Amino acid sequence: MKRTRRYHGATFKAQVALATVKGDKTAVELAEQFHVHPTQITEWKQQLLARAADVFGGMKPPSEASDLKTLHAKIGQLALENDFVEGALSKAGLLSATR
Repeated sequence: MKRTRRYHGATFKAQVALATVKGDKTAVELAEQFHVHPTQITEWKQQLLARAADVFGGMKPPSEASDLKTLHAKIGQLALENDFVEGALSKAGLLSATR
């Protein structure tokens, strides 16, 4: 019988990883308890340990304000270029008036 793929939520992964970090049971015992492969438990534990500092503000998400300023500047530049090209084409008679 082929087993269907299971998708585990973040809460479940955190629960398993925390149980692994406690060290009360081995990965094999936890694998039997939670019905997942020991390799998967080890991977979740490594992810938890790598990102544990993020919980306490160690790594902040990139600032969206600076990205927004850059995008607004780019929009302004492109609008200016479009106006310039439109003016040049209309003077040359290549731009139709029905636009």
